[in-house]
Amino acid sequence: MDSQAGKNPTCGTICLKYLLLLFNVLFWLAGGAVLAVGVWTLVEKSDYISLLNSNLYSASAYILIAAGVIVIVTGVVGCCAVLRETKSLLIVYLCLLLCVFLLEVIAGVLAYITYQECFPFCYQLDEELKQNLQATMQQKYQQPGEESVTQAVDKLQQEFKCCGSHNYTDWTENVWLEQNQLLIPDSCCKTRTALCGARDHPSNIYKLEGGCIMKLEEFILSQLYILGAVGIGVACLQLLGMMFTCCLYRKLEEDPY
Repeated sequence: MDSQAGKNPTCGTICLKYLLLLFNVLFWLAGGAVLAVGVWTLVEKSDYISLLNSNLYSASAYILIAAGVIVIVTGVVGCCAVLRETKSLLIVYLCLLLCVFLLEVIAGVLAYITYQECFPFCYQLDEELKQNLQATMQQKYQQPGEESVTQAVDKLQQEFKCCGSHNYTDWTENVWLEQNQLLIPDSCCKTRTALCGARDHPSNIYKLEGGCIMKLEEFILSQLYILGAVGIGVACLQLLGMMFTCCLYRKLEEDPY
């Protein structure tokens, strides 16, 4: 009979198990928060995607969702490894933590660098967004089959308190406005009422310097900044997890009860 069979776990091993379980609870919560932010971004702000030919915005949301799912799955593996006290499963868990840690650090650093380089001098992004948004406003607004675009443009102008891609003059070539004897859409008005777009006086409409393109660019870059901050924050949390996992593995090696 194995002399170690009846040996109870040491106090150090028990403490490490509880610490690692606590870490996994925090890890689950972090993964759930990241997943929720990604889903919220995709659902609540998805209207803006129809205004852009760029995949930058939707890609950031999908990255958040994928990261959240991976973190939650890794947490499940970690709990199983701790509760079953299986050294091989602990190694798998440690490898998963290390891989996710490296990916999050790389993604976080790249997002931060991109943010620093782009804001406020991201001319390529600004030009692409400006051309796409202006063309969308001129060609698709209030056109048959483009109801989602019309709704997105109205929501953009009302939410960001702006008018036009660069300024309110971007609406001068819109055919629908000309046909309805309007100068701007009603969503440009500070107080939105029917046919209020017949007047473009500063007291009546939003004349934000830089237009909607500036606000939309700031919004996208802020999402990029949040992505980087979340990635680095969760990565720091994982350092604790890797440390506890290594300690528990060593304890199991020393105390094979």
